[in-house]
Amino acid sequence: MKRVLSICLLNLLIIGTLAFAAEPIASAQTVTRTTVVRTRYRRHRTFWQKHRDKLTVAGTTLGGAAIGGLAGGKKGAAIGSLVGAGSGAVYTYKIRKRHRHYRRY
Repeated sequence: MKRVLSICLLNLLIIGTLAFAAEPIASAQTVTRTTVVRTRYRRHRTFWQKHRDKLTVAGTTLGGAAIGGLAGGKKGAAIGSLVGAGSGAVYTYKIRKRHRHYRRY
């Protein structure tokens, strides 16, 4: 008896919840639609804007190789290029702020 009563109460609770969750009748609502026309302009990005990350890492690599070459010859240039590439990558992908928000007036 308790089991039947608990099943009935549970069903009544579910049906009552669904009654409040159901959407109102569509004919009772008034719908107003507005059409917004948006114009999109193509951004013409420069070579620097397209390849900024790669160029930054390449520049720091060349700088590190130049300094290492002046300081220690071929072996110094190799070490300097590795250090320059690593520091450039850390700056480019971790430190530098990537998303700049420009205001339009």
